[in-house]
Amino acid sequence: MNIQAHSSSAHQLRKPLVKNSDLTWRMHATQDVKYSISVVADLLDPTNPILAQACGRKIDNNLKTKRLAVIDSTVYEIYGEKFKEYFNFWNFDIHWKIIPGDEINKNVDSVIDVTQAMSSAGLLRRGEVVIGIGGGVLLDVVGFASSLYRRGIPYVRIPTTLMGQIDAGIGIKTGINHGEHKNRLGTYFAPSTALIDPIFLKSLDQRHISNGVAEIIKMALIKDHALFELLEVTASRLTPEMFSSDDPAIREIMSRAIAGMLAELEPNLWEAELARCVDYGHTFSPSLELIAAPALLHGEAVAVDMALCIALANGRGLITQTEAHRAIKLIHRSGLPIAHAVFQQELLERALVDTVKHRDGLQRIPLTDGIGAATFVNDLTAAELAAALTFIADQQRIFERDIP
Repeated sequence: MNIQAHSSSAHQLRKPLVKNSDLTWRMHATQDVKYSISVVADLLDPTNPILAQACGRKIDNNLKTKRLAVIDSTVYEIYGEKFKEYFNFWNFDIHWKIIPGDEINKNVDSVIDVTQAMSSAGLLRRGEVVIGIGGGVLLDVVGFASSLYRRGIPYVRIPTTLMGQIDAGIGIKTGINHGEHKNRLGTYFAPSTALIDPIFLKSLDQRHISNGVAEIIKMALIKDHALFELLEVTASRLTPEMFSSDDPAIREIMSRAIAGMLAELEPNLWEAELARCVDYGHTFSPSLELIAAPALLHGEAVAVDMALCIALANGRGLITQTEAHRAIKLIHRSGLPIAHAVFQQELLERALVDTVKHRDGLQRIPLTDGIGAATFVNDLTAAELAAALTFIADQQRIFERDIP
């Protein structure tokens, strides 16, 4: 009786909410991202503990340690036994998932396939890491799957291609192709560490070395004039054997490319700022890469895009004709294309429309401002694109004429 009376009294004293009033709670949080990128020689030497430690192996623990390794099928054929010997030496219980690392497999089905392997392996949510071993496509798929599975489980990257070691394997972006669009689905999800051993590059063919060199040229053009000059004097020696060696020039090329990329990424990991220098060569290339026949590798499509952007910069007076020829010649000497049959006006205009959507309503196109620096434009016209295509066609004729 007393309780009821008290309840009734409290109800009479309570003031009703004002009609149409808003209730607002504001949340603020920051995410601390820490991961390491290390160049490690002889990564698979059993006496080298770095990979074991990166995978969470405690040196004084003799218990079996369960992990899932997702490895590119070609890499598995070449290095599978060496990986097994290493992990057996360190008493790992490895569950292997072997998948193809071709661009055509960079899709939702591959991601789901990897998450099912995570489930089958029975991984703990935080304590049992996934190890991604392969090129950029595989690392994107594994990173995306790791970001989704249980809303995020830790993973380690071991890039085995030049593209992976200087670009795709060292940032925090993951992505897969969807529909007619390159990297349309993706997340930002950092690995716990990325381990780079140049020895893997020895088994690549020359085309895949050139594929990675395209991204190194990108960094040189937008950020590092000294790197550009170094590439010029070494262009004829950029081979699998040289990239897997201890050659001082190659080591400097690698370190400058990686350091330059990380310097651009770190202040803008989540791309709050959409004007990004590292998008150089990535305005028109995604559209080209998806429809080129025969298929182009990522770096090859980027090279065609970069050549066009060099021509655009020349048309605006940002670089001289001599500088433009010099830059396009470096792309050509590196075994990369500067033009493609389907890279024509209609494709460029369509790609530009999609880029404007991706960059939130503005073109934000990075162009070289001299060799080794960049500026952004938002007013590129169809007439400029046409003139740039003509410029590239002229350059192509010069190179064809100079062939002995």
